[in-house]
Amino acid sequence: MFKPEKVAQVAAYLLRKEGRPAPYMKLLKLMYLADRESVRLYGDTLSGDRLVSMPHGPVLSLVYELMNGAREDDHWSRWIAARTAYDINTTAQSNHWDLDELSGPDREILDQTYARFGAMSQWDLRDWTHKNCQEWEDPNGSSFDIKPEKLFLALGVEEKEASERAEKYRERRSLDRVLSRYR
Repeated sequence: MFKPEKVAQVAAYLLRKEGRPAPYMKLLKLMYLADRESVRLYGDTLSGDRLVSMPHGPVLSLVYELMNGAREDDHWSRWIAARTAYDINTTAQSNHWDLDELSGPDREILDQTYARFGAMSQWDLRDWTHKNCQEWEDPNGSSFDIKPEKLFLALGVEEKEASERAEKYRERRSLDRVLSRYR
């Protein structure tokens, strides 16, 4: 299930590590790569967001909408300032708040993701995801969902297990949709 407050805190955590406003595409890529690592380790994303292929590589669908102002959310706007041109940053007050939605394992994934990719530019990250995220396909100016089987295969899971893990992933998403009606 998409978790707006957790997603906002993931973004804030990575922006704090960056130490300054970041190009929004860089933050999008870092968040995608963290979700991808979470899927590899635990079979599910940190964000609960949809993984999609877009022209500049794989991204988190709802996070993309939040960053571009196409979707509004109070949790997001409390933590993350409105985008200026191509950069995004935390709100001034959120720099003093606890990141209580992030577990220890969440933080480990974010720390490892930032340690591995944080020094890369947005364009280097775009190119890296194009070359190394085999689940991504060029949507030719459009976008489409990344199939869970394709993601698990790209993560090195054998075909039979990838199919089983993808089915569990879809079941969780289906359950999340049902439960979200009662929130």
